[in-house]
Amino acid sequence: MEKPVFNIEEVNKIIRNRRSMFVAQFKENDPVEDSIIEEMLENANWAPTHKLTEPWEFTVFSGEGLKELADFQSECYKERAERNGNFKEAVYQKLQENPLKCSHVIAIAMKRDLKANLPEMEEVASVSMAVQNMYLTASAHGLAAYWGTGGVTFYPEAKAYFGLGEEDKLMGFFYVAKPKLDIWPEGKRKPIAEKVKWVK
Repeated sequence: MEKPVFNIEEVNKIIRNRRSMFVAQFKENDPVEDSIIEEMLENANWAPTHKLTEPWEFTVFSGEGLKELADFQSECYKERAERNGNFKEAVYQKLQENPLKCSHVIAIAMKRDLKANLPEMEEVASVSMAVQNMYLTASAHGLAAYWGTGGVTFYPEAKAYFGLGEEDKLMGFFYVAKPKLDIWPEGKRKPIAEKVKWVK
């Protein structure tokens, strides 16, 4: 193929202005078009992947599916918490309510290809880069979005629901909605010079 021409100013702009926006900043009952979600997922599919294992797998919840996710994660939490004696009604309610405030929730999974014999870290990194591609695409569309690893993310008993094996990982959820306000969050980073050593 012919070498593509990129607009470096736009590349810098989208990377440096990507932001997380959370449920309190979501506009409810105004869904994002599925075509935009599909574009986010297509861009995720072009993340770097060693040996082309493409370890990412996504489950997209929207419409009535959001209620299914809410019921699953809240009941999973309740069963586990009551067994451990640390159930909190506020946590249960949050797990019930938050998905319903979103347009889409995308479950993020890493599926291992053990035959590829790659370190798990490389596969986790690939999935993380796929999520970054979704993040950048969401920001380019002016959407509110964030990647969360709360709820049932680290519950071994949640794996079966997402069709994951023992060697796979549920890596959290990507929450998407239109923003409630037009104000874009300010970013903050320490200078890169504080984090780099040059060896010449």
